[in-house]
Amino acid sequence: MEVEEEVKRIVEEVKELHDSAASFISSSSQQELTFRQKASSVDASLRRLRSTLASDKRLDPKLVDKLEEDLHRARCMLADGDLSSFLPSKPQGRFVRMFLGPVNVRASRKDIQLKVKEEYNSYRDKTALLFLFFPAALMILRSYYWDGCLPAFPVQLYEAWLLFLYAGLAMRENVLRANGSDIRPWWLYHHYCAMGMALVSLTWEIKGQPNCVQKQRGVHLFLQWAMMQGVAMLLQNRYQRQRLYTRIALGKAKRMDVVWGETAGVDGQLWLLCPILFILQGFQAYVGLLLLRAALTGVVAEWQVMVCGILLVVMAVGNFINTVETLMAKSRVKAKMKKSKSRAELNHTS
Repeated sequence: MEVEEEVKRIVEEVKELHDSAASFISSSSQQELTFRQKASSVDASLRRLRSTLASDKRLDPKLVDKLEEDLHRARCMLADGDLSSFLPSKPQGRFVRMFLGPVNVRASRKDIQLKVKEEYNSYRDKTALLFLFFPAALMILRSYYWDGCLPAFPVQLYEAWLLFLYAGLAMRENVLRANGSDIRPWWLYHHYCAMGMALVSLTWEIKGQPNCVQKQRGVHLFLQWAMMQGVAMLLQNRYQRQRLYTRIALGKAKRMDVVWGETAGVDGQLWLLCPILFILQGFQAYVGLLLLRAALTGVVAEWQVMVCGILLVVMAVGNFINTVETLMAKSRVKAKMKKSKSRAELNHTS
């Protein structure tokens, strides 16, 4: 009898708990819908007011600067605070839908979004080391153990790892964009091109002796570029968080933003990173052109050589344009900040 009573009591508790949970979920859904509507309305009002300030020439420039600063502060509170999860999410890319289907990958809580960002940073830190040491190990083994001729399997293993790397980066960055990160679209397209190149190169026959050096010239150049890219990634990852936190403190970025390329360093570090990036882009284009020449002249007749050469040139040109555009945007922001600072100092002295 005691066991029967205990079972009945537990069953009743489960039913009560189920009803309470259903009621809580229903009320929470209603509150969430209300928050979403209000957040969308406020966001639209902010955009409208910013557009009005930019187009209305009758307003006093000093008043416009003050109002723009107030609107920017309000926008940061809306986009980087707890309300950000109630804003309309960016559409998920086809890449995510292709692998996961119509699944909502937007996190509803800010702490979960930040964990996604931290996991992305951790993934980049780990892969940057492998990006450097994997091709370096292949080059060392080629010189000391393989008599200057790379066997096919280790090279194809490296290419398979590149496919995994860029697929992982593309997936994580699509998820970050769905959660509000302002990742430059070019980097997603860059990863798609890199995935295509890695997939094509997996079918590329790695020929050995005789005349191994000439046949594997493109592979050697690509491995050298990969080692240089690994060094650049390590430098970028080292200073990325420092730069991002500085931008957050200045109100220019959100915690979900991803800083790529030349924006990964502070001003003094740009003098180190920019030459490295431009050298990498030039060397990447050089490798691509060499592969194209080898394919067009018949030295290497495989179609994979032609495709990989085209993709390398496209990625090099895209990286260069993206770098120049970002540097120009940074110079415009600095000029605007300098002008505002000078104006503030003039008002203070007067």
